[in-house]
Amino acid sequence: MYATEYTHRHIEELTLNHWQPLSTSLYDGWVLRFAKGYTKRANSVQALYPSTLDVHEKITTCEQFYTSNQLSTIFKITPFVQPEELDQLLHDKGYVTVDRTLVQLRNLEELKAPVHLEVHIDELLTDEWLDHFCRLNAVNEEFKATMTLMLLNIRAKTAFITLSVDGVVAACGLGVVERGVIGLHDIITEATYRNRGLAEQMILHLLHWGKSHGAVSSYLQVVENNAPARRLYAKLGYTDAYSYWYRVKQYIQ
Repeated sequence: MYATEYTHRHIEELTLNHWQPLSTSLYDGWVLRFAKGYTKRANSVQALYPSTLDVHEKITTCEQFYTSNQLSTIFKITPFVQPEELDQLLHDKGYVTVDRTLVQLRNLEELKAPVHLEVHIDELLTDEWLDHFCRLNAVNEEFKATMTLMLLNIRAKTAFITLSVDGVVAACGLGVVERGVIGLHDIITEATYRNRGLAEQMILHLLHWGKSHGAVSSYLQVVENNAPARRLYAKLGYTDAYSYWYRVKQYIQ
């Protein structure tokens, strides 16, 4: 079981690796990510490492970077931000807090077998999986090309999974394995198929796949107020490790 800041910081690095932006800029210990506005994770500042420059100067420079790209300036606030007072500084500058999220972990030592067998896993991105993902997540067509490039940018081992009921794809998701850990991303079930245990079955398939590729533990991220998802993940043995949120300054044209 993960218990230290060091291992939690390790997980945080994996979450960044497993949801790639289109481009990245390094700025005095901060990582600036850009993906044409598709998801906060891929379009925000990750202040993970120690800095040497004045923090107010750095915030202003980040704002200039994102404004020049027609994007809102977003900071991801984790327990590991540098400097530690960054959240308060952003609050004082008028940044609002959104999307409080929990990072949850579980080990894979005791893992029950799935019983639903109508599952398909591709280890490379396919057009078919992408179509199902965009349909189930209601992804706007304008973001489809961006998302494709983001997924192709992942350098770790990937599993693009679909689960079907009577031949109809009812759920899909993504698993990524790196350094002995499988991360689960964007687990989604079509509304008409929910509350049937399908997401649990799909996750079990992903965890077994991850275990077969060297994973000994798993992480996922869930929005704090998503009670149904939290109940599911608790049933699967996930427990809270740490939380994060975003500080946002809206882009004004």
